[in-house]
Amino acid sequence: MAKEKVVLHHPIGDANEKSPFGTLSAEEFYERNSVSHSSQYITNARGMKLFTQSWIPLPPNDILGIVAVVHGYTGETSWFVQLTSILLAKSGFATCAIDHQGHGFSEGLQNHIPDINPVVDDCISYFDSFRAQYSPSLPSFLYSESLGGAIALLIHLHGKQPDSSSKPWDGVVLNGAMCGVSDKVKPPWPVEYLLSLVATLAPTWQIVPTKGSIVEVSFKEEWKRKLGMACPRRSTARPRAATARELLRISTELQGRFEEVDLPMLILHGEEDVLCDPACAEELFRRAGSKDKTIRMYPGMLHQIIGEPQENVDLVFGEVVEWLQTRARR
Repeated sequence: MAKEKVVLHHPIGDANEKSPFGTLSAEEFYERNSVSHSSQYITNARGMKLFTQSWIPLPPNDILGIVAVVHGYTGETSWFVQLTSILLAKSGFATCAIDHQGHGFSEGLQNHIPDINPVVDDCISYFDSFRAQYSPSLPSFLYSESLGGAIALLIHLHGKQPDSSSKPWDGVVLNGAMCGVSDKVKPPWPVEYLLSLVATLAPTWQIVPTKGSIVEVSFKEEWKRKLGMACPRRSTARPRAATARELLRISTELQGRFEEVDLPMLILHGEEDVLCDPACAEELFRRAGSKDKTIRMYPGMLHQIIGEPQENVDLVFGEVVEWLQTRARR
């Protein structure tokens, strides 16, 4: 008799419009999902305190591997991303994440990333220290969303440099990755063409217009939009000039280096994503040098797949878990 396939349940199904933990306390939520949780502040090379978290499967569940989670612009590790991290941990992975500078509980001007390279360095430093706590034989993966996808690719490319001391990654999941900013949300002419000048003269000026709030155009379900807006650390302010310039620059840099990407890769993207261009994700898939690469383009889905109806969330993240578990067990 064929073994019945276990239906995955993403923890977002237990949240409500006010709390990612629904009616439970955080501790009760972790216990229900059979994971342990810890958090700590680290100090980076620039003297900034950055908030980090980890979620570990509780016995008798085995640890199959390690997953480092990379959140996106205006995101953090304590809201929606935490629920996905809990899912990864309960699926057998020691999972860690870091709030980028200016995001979540980390220090820095809110949502301001004028230079992506120090953020990449922060991730590498913390992720390497987390991996060092476990056996080097355990496979390790990157899971990323939105801008986090660009950061994850830069982490991988940095590790290919001759002077890198980091252990290579065994794969990456790119969920709605920012391989290119959609024309639907780029600042209109002439702002985009004047952006470099404005970013030089007034780098923190919150002047860059966007078409609709990120939450409104990212989440399909209304109650999840409300949950997104309920996060006490979420900002609805316009992007700062230097940050907007850097996001555009990162996209251009990555598009010129797609062929250098050669690690196992799972690309997930909603076809109706109006923030991160689906066509650029498809271009990455075509040009990447990875021998093991898979792409899933989901019709009708928006940028935040966790914001879809539960059956769609479970479908997509079921593929994520299966992809990770299959490669961890090889």
